[in-house]
Amino acid sequence: MTGLGYTLPAVAAVGAVCLVECRLLRTGLFRRPAYWLSMAIVLGFQILVDGWLTKRTAPIVRYNPDHILGLRFPWDIPVEDFLFGFALVTAVLLGWERARQRQERCAR
Repeated sequence: MTGLGYTLPAVAAVGAVCLVECRLLRTGLFRRPAYWLSMAIVLGFQILVDGWLTKRTAPIVRYNPDHILGLRFPWDIPVEDFLFGFALVTAVLLGWERARQRQERCAR
């Protein structure tokens, strides 16, 4: 298990999103309780859906074991799925927040 096929891009995606927010956009999204509440809600639904899709007893989605770390929790969900989920949802929210801030600046 090298994890390079799926793990490395997942970690890179999280790093890239955090870097874009902290160095480029600076929207303040990570300081908002509403953001973290949203992420908790997403996580809850991600566990339900991902758990159903990746359960080892009857998987709908299968991962090459050579491309993941092999850490799975709960319900056999590869840990990398949570990283990609965080990066994708955060990137979308950052885009929305940036657009909202631009709109507010133009309205002034």
